[in-house]
Amino acid sequence: MREFKDIKKILVIKLRHIGDVLLTVPVFRALRETFPNAYISALVNSGTEEALAGNPLIDELIVFNRNIKKKSTIQKYIEELSFLKAIRGRGFDMAIDLTSGDRAAIISLIAGAKYRLAYDPAKDGFLGKRYFYTHLAQRNGNQHMVLQNLDLVKQFGISTDDPKVDFYIPDEARLFVRRIFEENNIKANDTVVHVHPTSRWLFKCWKDEYMAEVIKWLIGQRVKVIMTSSPDKREMGKAKKILSLVSDPSHPTIVEGGDGGVIDLCGKTNIKQLAAISEASDLFLGVDSAPMHIAAAVGTSVIALFGPTDDVQWRPWNDKTIVIKESLQCMPCKKGACEGMPLRKCMESIEPNVVKNIIREILLRNAKHS
Repeated sequence: MREFKDIKKILVIKLRHIGDVLLTVPVFRALRETFPNAYISALVNSGTEEALAGNPLIDELIVFNRNIKKKSTIQKYIEELSFLKAIRGRGFDMAIDLTSGDRAAIISLIAGAKYRLAYDPAKDGFLGKRYFYTHLAQRNGNQHMVLQNLDLVKQFGISTDDPKVDFYIPDEARLFVRRIFEENNIKANDTVVHVHPTSRWLFKCWKDEYMAEVIKWLIGQRVKVIMTSSPDKREMGKAKKILSLVSDPSHPTIVEGGDGGVIDLCGKTNIKQLAAISEASDLFLGVDSAPMHIAAAVGTSVIALFGPTDDVQWRPWNDKTIVIKESLQCMPCKKGACEGMPLRKCMESIEPNVVKNIIREILLRNAKHS
């Protein structure tokens, strides 16, 4: 790079959630191709590091303890100052802020890097924030987040022709899935659907009764269904409600002729194991969530139900994806509920039969190409 000289150490900052962190992978590829000998570090929140763990494009993961906010004010400041001092001592030549938050801006400045890249914060954040950076890009928000991340560095000559998002799965995670398959008598020629009906933001979720209806239909089609959720109390509650509806013989959507129930792994997997489940499945069914992005990254066909969030920016990033959504004028709104209603009309309007028909199409398509 003619503009950037003597780049030996690069810090990329993404202090968001797991899915957000995963979608930064192509930026690391662009950096590796542009600066092949540089030492590249990723700074992420605790609990999100598994999104990048094991990725050969990255030399080091630096984890910020976001639970620090639960500590006393004095202890919090002591730990934050210690963390910032350690970052500055690393001697980074370039810092790239993909977060657009105030903390990331402060870290970018204190890191002491000669080159500090970010999107122009304009009026977002504290006064004078834009002066914390040396290079400001202009954001095009009408494109996928993968492309938005890439576009930041591309505006300064750092690019790649390969925007693929990779997710590294260790052997032990695949062994875990192999044991699950063996214990549940899942054969090589069985059709397996991974259902992850929850999100950390419950307003993104589908109606419990509708999800249960689709799962029962899958079982009736002799499909092996593996269901997961995070161990979060709210998500587990929603998952257990869906499972109870699936197992309730009085529920009007019960399908006779099924050969078993759902393999319940809700709250029982880590991120790598969850990815291995998606990888071993023929299809992933879920909503806008980190597991949805992970399933796309491991190359699995994905059906994603969208409502309040923008599928242009957040749809699964692979070419085997179908997004199901209604076309309402209020979409996307990013709100927890419709005005005056406890529900999300956009999600409630998605009919189970529409989802069933698309599942059938994808499974038939996959069978033809197998």
